[in-house]
Amino acid sequence: MTSASGARPTRPLPGKPAGYVGLASYSSLGRLWALLRGAEAQGRTVSLVRGDPPETARRRVAGYALSGAGFFVDTAPLLAELEDGFETHPALVALLAGDSGPLRDELNVHFELRLDFVVALTAGRDLIVRPEFAFRPLVPGLSTLPPRLPLRARRLARDEVNVLLLRACGLG
Repeated sequence: MTSASGARPTRPLPGKPAGYVGLASYSSLGRLWALLRGAEAQGRTVSLVRGDPPETARRRVAGYALSGAGFFVDTAPLLAELEDGFETHPALVALLAGDSGPLRDELNVHFELRLDFVVALTAGRDLIVRPEFAFRPLVPGLSTLPPRLPLRARRLARDEVNVLLLRACGLG
């Protein structure tokens, strides 16, 4: 690799940090390198994680986004927010009435789901990932949703995260 992320990472993490999802056991540095090469080939930004020396087998892969991803929204934080301080918007009123369709439609039209990943290899040869997903407006100010709403992606299963990582790296 010849990116800003430096040379090929060669030193695995001693263990699996909190917040990471295990993707594969008995993996290898070669698999990690293939993911990072694929990500760079797809135009993603591959960078060091702050505080890691260049040889650490952990990198952030950023710059992949999905449009039409309203079905990924986690409605529980929104409902809690609406109970504390009601915001008037037709999609939010419908959500309070038990219908998440209008909110998902609004997200599909005006937002994209930005998918960043921190991918690493552990000393136990486990390929792990920490997903960092966030809804971002396609055009700031175009959506009529209140700007302070906690728009978060629902918790995804390991297989879903794996498929999204492979797509981000051009391997799936």
